[in-house]
Amino acid sequence: MPPIDSAARADQATQGPIPITVAYGDGIGPEIMAATLMVLDAAGSRLETETIESGEKVYRQGISAGIAPESWDSLRRTRVFLKAPITTPQGGGFKSLNVTVRKSLGLYANVRPCVAYAPFVATRHPGMDVVIVRENEEDLYAGIEHRQTDEVVQCLKLISRPGCEKIVRYAFEYARRHGRGKVTCFTKDNIMKMSDGLFRRVFEEVGAEYPDLEQEHWIVDIGAAKLADTPEAFDVIVMPNLYGDILSDVAAQIAGSVGLAGSANIGEHGAMFEAIHGSAPRRAGQDIANPSGLLLAGVMMLAHVGQPEVAARVHNAWLRTIEEGIHTYDVFDPAVSRQQVGTQAFAQAVTDRLGQEPDSLKAVTYGAAESQPGGGRLGLSARPRARKELVGVDVFLHEADRSPDELGAALHGTGDDGLRLEMISNRGTKVWPEGLPETFCTDHWRCRFTTRGAAATNQQVIALLQRVHDAGLEIIKTENLYTFDGEPGFSMGQGQ
Repeated sequence: MPPIDSAARADQATQGPIPITVAYGDGIGPEIMAATLMVLDAAGSRLETETIESGEKVYRQGISAGIAPESWDSLRRTRVFLKAPITTPQGGGFKSLNVTVRKSLGLYANVRPCVAYAPFVATRHPGMDVVIVRENEEDLYAGIEHRQTDEVVQCLKLISRPGCEKIVRYAFEYARRHGRGKVTCFTKDNIMKMSDGLFRRVFEEVGAEYPDLEQEHWIVDIGAAKLADTPEAFDVIVMPNLYGDILSDVAAQIAGSVGLAGSANIGEHGAMFEAIHGSAPRRAGQDIANPSGLLLAGVMMLAHVGQPEVAARVHNAWLRTIEEGIHTYDVFDPAVSRQQVGTQAFAQAVTDRLGQEPDSLKAVTYGAAESQPGGGRLGLSARPRARKELVGVDVFLHEADRSPDELGAALHGTGDDGLRLEMISNRGTKVWPEGLPETFCTDHWRCRFTTRGAAATNQQVIALLQRVHDAGLEIIKTENLYTFDGEPGFSMGQGQ
């Protein structure tokens, strides 16, 4: 499937309606989708909708991803997906529809504008205007988890250089195209020195290509505190997946309300647009839900598909409605609101103001710069392959009834043939040799064997594992230790 570039979108906009795929979702989804489409249609959007089933109804049919196989044909054909919130049933075996669509279609960039609308929507930060750009495909959202012992489960955090480079470059390109002055990176690279460390290194490498933009890095915990306290200090923030997921909701809420925030999921082969809130099944069918998040996602969609004039028309009408005090229950405040309305009445109020601009809030404009160049395709830098050498192996064991010293003694005779036991750790903390008696240990042990000098071979590792097995120890996992161009490709862990 070839990517859609900006010129192609513009051509389609002049030739006729743009095909999009629509999913009405669950809970309040059908109500807010109907309201959104009503406004978009009244504004003169040139859209041709294809409706697919997704969410709870599909899950109940035994389809674990929440989307029917035939629906992928529509998504591949239109490459634009406007999706209402869905409900994922409780219990195991059900996959997140959002994650499935994002990863399957390569929608690597999640873009979430978080804007304050003071004084019409309550906020402590009236000047807030932050865009969070979240990596969308990897990190802990790879969803690779295992229960390994009675007491320990693991979740693998996967960070790739291409994944980092795509999202970081997207953030810088977004800032430049939208007249933003600064890009900030949040990581936890003081602890996760390799995974988050890679994200920060790529941020600094790519950032060197954008000298016109101010750049900074914050450790995510203090960065989050500063975002909550003084969001006016930030402009565009780029983050790995998990931090971005959490902090985009935080940012939306401190700006005014999660219910007002939409998001775009952009990739080379398509885009998905959605509200960031959930399906709120307790509010379903009551005509009280705020459609603003999905409507503003629809505005982002219109800009993406080459209809910037319609995007601005809808957005400005929405701003005019908000400043005139016509509000749904979730943001209604007697001090500033004039009329409390339901879902459809709010949509009608926006429709009635199409063609108008706000008086107090800043009117918006959209242009061709809104579309991602290359339909979300950003070039990756070529890098030579590193010289890779095997220098050891971490052997993970399930042992419930041994102390660190007892386990060390049991393993003492297994290290041979060039691989020797170097240390044992428990949950990343060194406990042998010379561990501290106060360290609490679970039944999950990492036993590191390393070479002394020459590189190891796979045959040596296999022979070692056989000796560990013959010693009556239960192996649950192994991880080879490599150097890359002479630099260790593995962490040392705490207390080492």
